[in-house]
Amino acid sequence: ALHDEDFPRITNDLKERIRSGEKLDALLPQAFALAREAADRVLHERHYDEQIMGAIVLHQGSILEMKTGEGKTLTCVPAAYLNALEGKGVHIVTVNDYLARRDASWMGPIYRFLGLTVGTIVSDMATEERRVAYDCDITYGTNNEFGFDYLRDNMKWDWRDKIQPLHHYCIVDEIDSILIDEARTPLIISGQAADDTMKIRAANSIVAALQECTKDPETGEYPDDAEGDYQVDEKQKRITFSNQGLMQIESLLQKNRIITGSLYDGDNFEFVHYMTQAVKAHKLFHLDVDYVVSDKKVEIVDEFTGRVLHGRRYSDGLHQAIEAKEGIRVEVQNKTLATITFQNFFRMYDKISGMTGTADTEAPEFQKIYNLDVVVIPTHLPVVRKDQQDLVYLTEAYKLDAICQEIERVHAIGQPILIGTVSIEKSEQLSILLKKRGIQNHTGLCCQTL
Repeated sequence: ALHDEDFPRITNDLKERIRSGEKLDALLPQAFALAREAADRVLHERHYDEQIMGAIVLHQGSILEMKTGEGKTLTCVPAAYLNALEGKGVHIVTVNDYLARRDASWMGPIYRFLGLTVGTIVSDMATEERRVAYDCDITYGTNNEFGFDYLRDNMKWDWRDKIQPLHHYCIVDEIDSILIDEARTPLIISGQAADDTMKIRAANSIVAALQECTKDPETGEYPDDAEGDYQVDEKQKRITFSNQGLMQIESLLQKNRIITGSLYDGDNFEFVHYMTQAVKAHKLFHLDVDYVVSDKKVEIVDEFTGRVLHGRRYSDGLHQAIEAKEGIRVEVQNKTLATITFQNFFRMYDKISGMTGTADTEAPEFQKIYNLDVVVIPTHLPVVRKDQQDLVYLTEAYKLDAICQEIERVHAIGQPILIGTVSIEKSEQLSILLKKRGIQNHTGLCCQTL
């Protein structure tokens, strides 16, 4: 029965009730009803009961699991509206700029109809534009942009120059990707350090003369008395030199007139670090798997998505070591000025919630690390899709043959198919097998498409 102009007025009434001491939970029924009616009037999309249930989960500071296509974008609107009434800002976190822009322009009219302001943070914005966006009641943006803005704020000399306000409440889309898969990915702001490219090249020149320690053929582990110069920990991506290895490094550096005196004298000891990064570049980081070389530049490949991370560089001299390994121009190393992981950044929020289609399998990790519960919301209609169990094969050759047979079957009926692999190398391997079967395909950096 309300007129359109009544919605902003009621929003102001609700804000006043909060300032008077009322709790958000007491306002939830009315706020959610207003948000649902506003969505119906503006977008002609009325929240289903399951979406309202999901919004309650988000408001309670838990993780919402909803199947793909159930409308998570619309689901978060009532929760964001209710929490924005406190006037401390709500951040809705997406995984890329496109989704931040899309969701803000799609859901924005609902918030404005209710009398709230909406902003968007994307990578190509100026500082003052960001300040305006953060001053809005609801701000959409990517995890990277929120994190980097926090780091830049902490490098300001005057608090009045900061642009990011309180970390009050956030809703993280694809929360499992951001808080589990990329949780320990560090965001780093760096500046130029002293030029040590000659030392990096020198370290790279003697790597081939070092030998990996011999593993026990039965256990696959390094024995305590293993012969060799270094040990490789592939899981932790770590290199450890033996006493023999350190003596060999010292001898090679002296022989090549790179250092004079002992390896442990003054600045000479820095070469232990340069050698560690050089061996790591050769033994643990592989071309077309961990990185690609494009236009004479080393570009990192995201281990989770297979996409090239343009502009990003490995820290601590590793990127320069890889450049030396590939025989291209070694850039001057940067030093870290500010850094934070996603895990530590998002734990600063007073209340955090999130949504994804696949959270229940990681529920123990969410509970242990972030103290967040996972709530699974049923689908609006019964699921007719058949989710099959994983197929496990004895060898990789059997698995690839089975994949090719399935692709051949689907391709024969004219259905397009997308094949995701863990690396470019695997994509190219599969591509060759398909071409042998007469199936044309195109290889991308993150997938193969027929």
